Amino acid sequence: GEQTVVVTGTNAAALVVRRLAAQLGTLRKQRDEIAAEVEKLVDAHPLQPVLTSMPGVGVRTAARLLTEVAGKHFPTAGHLAAYAGLAPVTRRSGSSIRGEYSSRRGNKTLKNTMFLSAFAALRDHESRAYYDRKISQGKRHNQALLALARRRSDVLFAMLRDGTLYDAGSRSVAA
Repeated sequence: GEQTVVVTGTNAAALVVRRLAAQLGTLRKQRDEIAAEVEKLVDAHPLQPVLTSMPGVGVRTAARLLTEVAGKHFPTAGHLAAYAGLAPVTRRSGSSIRGEYSSRRGNKTLKNTMFLSAFAALRDHESRAYYDRKISQGKRHNQALLALARRRSDVLFAMLRDGTLYDAGSRSVAA
């Protein structure tokens, strides 16, 4: 009525699984400790209120933005967008010009951070309206998110330059 065959290695597998589970528990504890330390460091930074006032920017995103942008000087918002790889690039070869496409250059970490931040900001009414406007213009989801990330890059530049908090009603930063 019951199985009497024991597969070779069953006891060894039980030992390995037990050790892996212990290692995983240790790694999770270390990850939580590091996250708490990062949160303390971000909270102590003078730009923390400026960064976290923007929708879609939490502690992790603020930490990434601080490591990638703080301490660097960008003369214009376009320079920051180009550094992040969010500025469109025109395809040219001789006299033929083939339109604009997303840049493959730039700081990949910052571009990914801005992209994920734009995705998280879709809960914000104004960001969602901009995204929906881009979708209605015929852009696909990723293209609309990249456009939103570029716009947020311009807003981030103005916020960092002036040291001001995010203001959803302000239209001057887009110009």
